[in-house]
Amino acid sequence: MRALKDTWTMTKRSLRHIVRSPDTIITVVLTPIAMMLMFVYVLGGALGQQTGSVKYIDFITPGIIILTVISGIAYAAFRLNKDIQKGIINRFRTMPVAPSSILSGQAVSSTLSNLFSSLLVLAVAFAIGFRTSAGLLEWLMFAGLVILFTLATTWMAIYFGLKANSAEGAGSFSYILMLLIFISPSFVPTSSMTPLLRGFAENQPFTPIIETMRSLLTTGTVGNKGWLALIWCLGILVVMYSLAIWQYGRKTLATNS
Repeated sequence: MRALKDTWTMTKRSLRHIVRSPDTIITVVLTPIAMMLMFVYVLGGALGQQTGSVKYIDFITPGIIILTVISGIAYAAFRLNKDIQKGIINRFRTMPVAPSSILSGQAVSSTLSNLFSSLLVLAVAFAIGFRTSAGLLEWLMFAGLVILFTLATTWMAIYFGLKANSAEGAGSFSYILMLLIFISPSFVPTSSMTPLLRGFAENQPFTPIIETMRSLLTTGTVGNKGWLALIWCLGILVVMYSLAIWQYGRKTLATNS
């Protein structure tokens, strides 16, 4: 119970920092919304011809949700590294708080803030024409997949936040994830890509996750890649959680010595 209470205290502290940061709100919420509007109203006429019977706004909404999450976790890495550089993490370790709450609070706050941002993006998508065939069960499965993906990538952000030498460099890993979003079926079908890019896009981790989300929302079914999306999310979560805990232990030992 003490660990849970301390985790919630750390979570509230991190959430207050997010709310008080206009830069975070602009990057995490307004930028994905602006990109969605640009793709729908500027590029949608040309790109929408490649999505067949699926409306372009329906096609790109899952990819925009993933983009929103990736934008948010970059700031989680930045905030954690900034706390390290200022010595705040070391100060927490001298206080009577559960050691697990220091990283868990970052993970929970990042997950909650990213889910809220995704909800806002989804609301704007509905406002500009997004429609879905999903029922309650499909929406719950979609939400579960978004939460699992957010948790997995949040622990990735925590690892890089611990490992980076500067706050500015902590979020640089997100550029690779952004590249994976664009080389995926987020904005156009993989069939429209060159053979080399198509081969990569069809076998990278974001593709089954995005396609499963799209299938749940557009057809109300899991699709044939649901199991692969689950494996990727769980695999990333386990690996990055383990690496983050290991890196935190190394940094703790280095500080003590």
